[in-house]
Amino acid sequence: MHLMEFKSVDKVNQRALAPFFAAQRRHMGDFSHAFMFMWNDTLKPAYAIVENCLVIREYFGGKCFFHFPLSLTDSLEEEMRAVAAIEEHCRKISEILHFTNVPKSRVADMVIRYGAADVTNSRRWRDYLYLAEEFKSFPGKKYAGQRNHVRKFEKLYSDWQFREAIPSDMGAINAFLREYEAVQRRKKTHLAEEEMNEVFALLPHIASFGLYVGILMVEGKIVGFSVGERCGDTVIIHVEKALRDYGGAGPFLAQQFARRFCGDGVIYLNRMDDAGDLGLRKSKLQYQPIALVDKFNVIPRRPIEQLSQLPTLATERLTLLPVREEDAAEYARLASDIVRNRYWGYDWRTDCKNTPDAEYFLMAAREEFCHRREMPLGMYAEGRLVGEVVLHNFGYTAQVEVGVRLLPEFEGKGYAKEAVRTYSEYAFSELNIERVEAKCYRENARSRAMLLSAGMREIGSDDTFYYFVRTPGM
Repeated sequence: MHLMEFKSVDKVNQRALAPFFAAQRRHMGDFSHAFMFMWNDTLKPAYAIVENCLVIREYFGGKCFFHFPLSLTDSLEEEMRAVAAIEEHCRKISEILHFTNVPKSRVADMVIRYGAADVTNSRRWRDYLYLAEEFKSFPGKKYAGQRNHVRKFEKLYSDWQFREAIPSDMGAINAFLREYEAVQRRKKTHLAEEEMNEVFALLPHIASFGLYVGILMVEGKIVGFSVGERCGDTVIIHVEKALRDYGGAGPFLAQQFARRFCGDGVIYLNRMDDAGDLGLRKSKLQYQPIALVDKFNVIPRRPIEQLSQLPTLATERLTLLPVREEDAAEYARLASDIVRNRYWGYDWRTDCKNTPDAEYFLMAAREEFCHRREMPLGMYAEGRLVGEVVLHNFGYTAQVEVGVRLLPEFEGKGYAKEAVRTYSEYAFSELNIERVEAKCYRENARSRAMLLSAGMREIGSDDTFYYFVRTPGM
């Protein structure tokens, strides 16, 4: 499988994403044009289309996240095939796999797939979902407060006007936002300031995204401004601002927007999350949401991440254990052998301009396990280091790759076969691995013969490698 090709979500051109957003039924504000645009600088989103699914990659808090694949047809089969493509992509580039915006309906499938995973659903990022029809009249006792605010506004400002914005309104909208901004920035929070910056940046692109824009006016002055986007059966409210000096303007703006833009086929209003702002949370709850839209994070836990230390194993003639401190010089001789290590798949000279001291190679190997990337073990025969065997390239559905290398004077004794076979069996029995993989360069006939004798089956080749696999049933 090839690496996925991600393209930046350009702030101007998001046309490839449009069919997916228009069809989505997850009711998540994150799958929308304006969200992608407004948080582009913060999240650095990029996208790929695979298995008829939209896959969005973003960065937050220094970590890479993949949105759960969005199928055009809401097909679980297509989405799980796209999940497999993401897994393989991350495995090939050694990227830790984090899924975000996993809908509640898919969480069980993900947990079953991985067996072990960290699952979270942060309250601060859940979107508030409302019935659009109820916003048009605020019916019943539960909306008494909103109705009172609406009546108050109508009584105080009989000359109000609500209408869809036109291009010539942009100057007045900008002036309104500057007035509103003075209050908003007093919160002195990064998210509040970032949001205002992105609202201003969105204005020139409203038409290209096909957004709904409404303005509430009193005596010709804009006192409220709202921007929404139709995604499936939901209108997502991206911007909703009203001047507090105009009593009742907020609920009145919300009602008029619903009446004007929530017509045929619109069932829900998504008014986004509260980002942990308790004042905003109280306000959103007072509008009686019918649900908080769950956005699960799922982080698969690979077997290596559950280990606290490397094992010690025994073969017929070998002991496999972490390389000892006193063997640092011999390990450096193994790891720095340029001629022999051309078959290892890594050349230390790519990271070091000068030949490092012996401790460098041993510390590098220990660091690989410290970061849970590899499980390197020294191969000892009669107390002497003869080589190294490694489990590495852990996959997300119980796969791992095995590799082995020997000091030159110990080749041809069958040590590599013993180490590969024993470490593979440890992976099956202790790590719950279902598939041990290996590869060797086509010109390395000795490695090919060794892997076959170690119980691995050759499954294919390309211009560079022969590929092998072993399962518990082999």
